[in-house]
Formats: sequence, C-alpha cells, structure tokens
Amino acid sequence: MKADILKRLGVFFLFVLAQAMVLGRIHLFYYATPLVYVYFVLGFERNYPKWALLLWSFAMGLTIDIFTNTPGLASASLTLVAAVQPYYLELFVPRDSAENLKPSISTLGPSKYSTYVIPLTLLYCVVFYSLEFFNFFNWLQWLFCVLGSTVITLVFIYTFEIFKSR
Repeated sequence: MKADILKRLGVFFLFVLAQAMVLGRIHLFYYATPLVYVYFVLGFERNYPKWALLLWSFAMGLTIDIFTNTPGLASASLTLVAAVQPYYLELFVPRDSAENLKPSISTLGPSKYSTYVIPLTLLYCVVFYSLEFFNFFNWLQWLFCVLGSTVITLVFIYTFEIFKSR
C-alpha cells in the first residue's frame, strides 16, 4: 500500500512539474494547450476507493491551479472527471475481469480504450474552458480551445500509452 502511494506521489509530481514548467506554456495556434494531467485521473484502476480518487484529483487540480494561476479551474474540472471516471470505466470492463484492472490500451483494447478516454478528456476540456471563459459571447474561440486542447491532450495520452506498453 505504501509503495502504491509513493508511486502515485511520484507520478503526481511528474505531471505537475511537466505541466507547470513546459506544457502550460505551449499554445498551438493560440488555442490548443496540452492538459496531460487528466491522464493521471484516467489511469486509476477499477474499484479504487472513490473518496481517494476524488482526493487525489482535487489535490492534483489544486496544485496545477497554484502553479499555473488558474484559480479553481483545474481542481473543479478534474474533480468532476474523477467523480464520473469509476462509473464510466465500469461500462467498458467485463464483469469477470480483475478487481484492480488498470485501464490501458493493452487491458481494454484500442477501441474500448478510445471510447473510454476521448469522452472523459472532452468533458474535462469543456468544463475547464467553460469555467475559464465564463460566457459564450465568443463561442467560436471557446470551441477552438476545447477541440484543440482535447486533440493535443489525446495525442499526448496515446503517446504515453504506446510507450508504456512497450
């Protein structure tokens, strides 16, 4: 149990450091920003305690908010994704699979993994940018930010998955 917490803490700080120092400064075409820390929440295994998942997600979001000067955006969005993630994961996992199944391309398969990751990443980006813009007067810019950030975040997530499976 302690090894699991230490491993998660290491991954936690790795994502925070990468987002705060490098990825948060990337804005492709002034719209697309990679928000790869959502991968931290998507990687929690089946039957992980929901209270712990919410706590980890809120802590990740709050830390990202502190370092990127986005007051409450990441923490609210990431906590919402963490609240949805266990129930959404159950739609793709067979009932007779292991209790601690970790969602990945190798365990779920490419098509199920895609239908698991894409909507949750899109949900995160929609909530994040809706809270950031807080109006829909410039809805085209909002749409470009949501779609661009979702696509570039998914590129990073799939890249991580491909390298992790090797």
